Amino acid sequence: MRSTGSRGHSAGRVEWNVVRRVAPYLWPKDEPAAKRRVIVALIALALAKGATVLTPAVYMYAVDALAEDAPAPTIWLMTPVALVVVYGLTRIASIGFAQLRDGVFAKVAQRGLRRLALTTFQHVHALSLRYHITRKTGGLSRIIERGVKGVEFLLRFMLFSIVPLILELVMVAAIFFFAFSGWYFLVIVVTIAIYVWFTFAVTEMRVRIRIRMNESDTDANQKAVDSLLNFETVKYFTAEEREAARYDESMEGYEDAAVKTSVSLAWLNIGQTVIISIGLVIVMAMAAIGVRDGSMTVGQFVAVNAYMIQLTMPLNFLGTVYREIRQSLVDMREMFILLDQPTEVTDRLGATALKPGAGDVRFENVSFAYEPDRPILKGVDFTVAGGDTLAIVGPTGSGKSTISRLLFRFYDVADGAVTVNGQDVRDVTQASLRAAIGVVPQDTVLFNDTIRYNIAYGREDATEAEIEAAARSARIHDFIRSLPEGYDTMVGERGLKLSGGEKQRVAIARTILKNPPILILDEATSALDTGTEQEIQRSLKQLGAERTVLMIAHRLSTVVDADEILVLRAGEVVERGAHAALIARGGEYAAMWRRQEAERGANEAA
Repeated sequence: MRSTGSRGHSAGRVEWNVVRRVAPYLWPKDEPAAKRRVIVALIALALAKGATVLTPAVYMYAVDALAEDAPAPTIWLMTPVALVVVYGLTRIASIGFAQLRDGVFAKVAQRGLRRLALTTFQHVHALSLRYHITRKTGGLSRIIERGVKGVEFLLRFMLFSIVPLILELVMVAAIFFFAFSGWYFLVIVVTIAIYVWFTFAVTEMRVRIRIRMNESDTDANQKAVDSLLNFETVKYFTAEEREAARYDESMEGYEDAAVKTSVSLAWLNIGQTVIISIGLVIVMAMAAIGVRDGSMTVGQFVAVNAYMIQLTMPLNFLGTVYREIRQSLVDMREMFILLDQPTEVTDRLGATALKPGAGDVRFENVSFAYEPDRPILKGVDFTVAGGDTLAIVGPTGSGKSTISRLLFRFYDVADGAVTVNGQDVRDVTQASLRAAIGVVPQDTVLFNDTIRYNIAYGREDATEAEIEAAARSARIHDFIRSLPEGYDTMVGERGLKLSGGEKQRVAIARTILKNPPILILDEATSALDTGTEQEIQRSLKQLGAERTVLMIAHRLSTVVDADEILVLRAGEVVERGAHAALIARGGEYAAMWRRQEAERGANEAA
C-alpha cells in the first residue's frame, strides 16, 4: 500500500512539474514581441467573452420588441431590426475575436513547442552512453512524439481555455442571480457542481486506462522498430511469424485499453448530457411558470434558454479540456522524466578547451566498472607519446574497448586519471576533447543520407574538393564515381546499401576529413575478409601517419608495426612491449600469436 501511495504522490509531483515547466513558455523571457502577442491575445479573449455573454441579452430584447403587447421603442437602437443587427454583430464579434486570439497566439505556442522539443532533443544527446546502451529507440521516439503533442495541447489550452471557461461560467451564473432570481442561481450552481464532480471522477478513471494504453503502444512501437532494424536477422531465422506474434501481443493490450477508453468516453458523454439536461429542464420549467404568471416576459424565457445552451457549451468543453489536459499530462510525464535523467558526464564549472599539443595520452592507474560489483579495468597504467602507435590486445571482455570510451569521455574513471597533452580530460570541455579524437569503430553506422553527407559529417564546413580528397585517401573515390548517382547515392538506413568494407572506407574518409591529432581504431577491420582487411589496413596506416594512434585489435597481424603493444586480461595489463620482444618472451601474447597463426594456416589450407 505504501508503494502505491508513493507512486501516486510521485505522479502528482511530476504532473505539477509539467505544468510548472510549460507555463514559462506562455510568457517567454527576453522576447518582448512574444509578450505583446500574449497581451493582444488576452484583449481579444476578453472582447470575445464579453460579446458571447452579451449575445443572449440582445436576443431577449429583440424578442420582447417583437411581442404584440410590447411598448413602442423610444430609441432607434431598440427597434426589432436594429436589435437583430446588433445580435448578428455580437455573434460575429464573439467568433471573430476568438479566432483573432488563436491566430495571434499561434506563434507563441509554436515557438514554445519548438524550444521544448529542441531542449528534449539536446538533452537526449547529452545523456551518457550508459543511458543510451539501455534505452529502447522505438519506445524513446514514441515518448518524445506523444510528449511534444501533449505540450502543444497544453500550451494552446492552458491560457485560453481553463480560465476563460471558468470566467464564462461565473458570468452566466451571475446573470441568472441578478437578472432573474436566486433560485435560478441555485439550480445553475448545483448543476455545475454535479457536472464537474462527475466529469473529474470519470476522467480520473479514464486516465488510468490511458496510462495502460500508452504503455502497450510504446511496447508495440518498440518491438516494431526493433524487428525492422533487425530485418536480416528475422529472415535468417524465418522468424516473421514469431515477430508478428510478439507485436500482436502488445497490440492486443493496446486494443483492450483503447476499447475501454472509448466505452468510458461514451458513458462520460451520456452522464454529462443527463446532468446538464436535467438542469436545463428545471430552469426552463421555472421560466415557463414565470411567463404564465406574468413575472417574466417571453424574451426573458428565450434568454433563459439561450443562456442555458450557452452554459452547456462551456461545460461540455470544460469536460473535454480537463480530460485532454489530464491525458496530455500522462503523455508528457515520461518525456519530462526523460528530461530529469541526469547527464552523467558533464563539463566542470570553469572547464577550459583542450590545449594544442603533440597528442600525448596517459592512463594513470585507471580503475573503472560499469556496475559496482563487476570491475572492468584494474589499475591500468600506460603512456602514448605524441605520434606513436599503441596497440591494445586481449581476449573478449578484457576491457579493450572500455579504454577508448574512457579516453573519449563517454564515462568518467572511478580511480586514477586520463590525460591528454598533460590535461585531465575531466578538466577540459567535452567538445574540445572529442574534436581532437577521431574514431573508426568496428561496426560503422551511417546516416540514412547520401555518401557525400556521411563523409562531410567529419567536418561541417568541408568543400567538395576536400570531401573527394578524403575519399581518395580512403581509397573509395573510384567506387563512388562508379555509382549512377555518385556522391549523391543514398546509403540506406544504418548504411545497409553498402558492404562492410565500403562502410569502413566511408568511416575512414570522414575521419580523414576531421583530421584529428589522436586516432582510435576500435577493431576497425575485425569483421572484414582478409583481402578487404589488407586494403583498409593500408588506408588506416596512411590515416595514422603523424598521429597518436590507439589501436584496439583482435587480429594480432594488424598490430605488428605498433610502437608498443599492451596485453590485457581481466582488466589488467599482463604484458607490454614491441611485437618482436613479446614473441621472444614466449608469454601470453606469443601464445595468442601462435594460436591465430595456426587458425590462419588451417583456413588457408581449407
